[in-house]
Amino acid sequence: MSEQIRDLVSDSWRRSHAARVDPDHGLPPHVFEHREVADVRAGHPLAEVLPLLRDTLLQIADEAMHMMIVTDAQGHILWREGHQDVLRRAAGVGLVEGTRWSEDAIGTNAMGTALAEDRALRIHSAEHHVRAYHPWTCAAAPVHDPDTGEMIGVVDITGPARTFHPTTLALVSAAAKLAEKHLETRIAVRDERLLTRNLPHLIGLRDEPGALLSPRGRVLAAQPDGWLAERVDLGMDPADGMRVALGAHGEGVLEQLAEGYLLRLHRPGARRRPSLALRFLGAERPVARLDGRAVRLSTRHAELLTLLALHPEGLTADRLATALYGDAGKAVTVRAEMHRLRVQLDAGIVRTQPYRLQAAVDVDFLALREVLRLGRAREAADLHRGELLPASDAPAVREERDALAVAVRSLVLRSGDAEAVWSYARTEDGKSDEEVRERLGVLLPTGDPRRTLAGLDPR
Repeated sequence: MSEQIRDLVSDSWRRSHAARVDPDHGLPPHVFEHREVADVRAGHPLAEVLPLLRDTLLQIADEAMHMMIVTDAQGHILWREGHQDVLRRAAGVGLVEGTRWSEDAIGTNAMGTALAEDRALRIHSAEHHVRAYHPWTCAAAPVHDPDTGEMIGVVDITGPARTFHPTTLALVSAAAKLAEKHLETRIAVRDERLLTRNLPHLIGLRDEPGALLSPRGRVLAAQPDGWLAERVDLGMDPADGMRVALGAHGEGVLEQLAEGYLLRLHRPGARRRPSLALRFLGAERPVARLDGRAVRLSTRHAELLTLLALHPEGLTADRLATALYGDAGKAVTVRAEMHRLRVQLDAGIVRTQPYRLQAAVDVDFLALREVLRLGRAREAADLHRGELLPASDAPAVREERDALAVAVRSLVLRSGDAEAVWSYARTEDGKSDEEVRERLGVLLPTGDPRRTLAGLDPR
């Protein structure tokens, strides 16, 4: 073992002593119970790379009588999988889900020391601070959030010291890099979706400087180009209408979008354009968000907003009446409903002659339309959470609802993208679609756990 590694272990031991970890009786604290672990897993960014880590590490770990462990940034074990005999032995010394393996909790170990040093490393046998772990050897590598550079967890291979292979550390390091690359790709897809949906908001600022920001403050697009740094500090809990410091440029004002923010320069006395978000896909009880404030809508008012969003140029009362009621529709009925809607939303949101929306509009079914136009099957499957206003009987809404449903299904089945088909298969439409199930049977590889969930393989 190199001098550098011995120095690393020595430094870790000093930290372990300072934390008063007992080398003879140390045990990791059990922080999360089983149900709590499931909740933490569900919200953790490494959940989406777990299939990749399994493909990369699990078979090798199982054959070598080792196990794969994934922790969060605090050292809590969230997943552990591998050889059954090793899992049973590990349980006897507290290497189980829900325990914390940071250095201050259990002393020198590969997971905790990798977090402390922010590097890939191996801790072999007696290098562990707690003597109960001397029969074990572990190799761990941190995984970073490509968006912020922050550590979000550790990937680890643990097994009996006598069977540990020298190349294991290199394999774990490669798996961590692959996980980061996968997350980077997912962020790029999210960024592209945010730009596609929200670029009209930035263009709508006309000559006023502004930018589209990611949820963490990264600048995705700016006008004019290059006037801002690459990232804006949003603080811990950014809110709609909040002001942020822009250095020499003064202050900016955030407008919250479905994903990310629209940033514009703060100009004292300038009137802020309202934002209107509509989430009507799968909405049995439709809700609009006006400047972040929830506004419950009747089905009729949701139908009116749907039609106005589909027709940004505006619609007359006569055209709205036909779209809502068919040939028997009457303009006077529409005018009465529109008056009530304008009062509910504030009169300035819906303009008249013709009726049209006057706001920064963020609409899920329009975003779905756009990704369908671009042929992005995976995004379409993710966005199509359900039918457009399923309780609506308005002819124009039914027509749009059916068109979207047919287009999503067709694109997903044509795509050959297993992730897109899997996402669609979990929707209400996809669950009972035999052709979708057959397509999954072709696309999902043998051994993929989703085959069992889809009823393709016996449990």
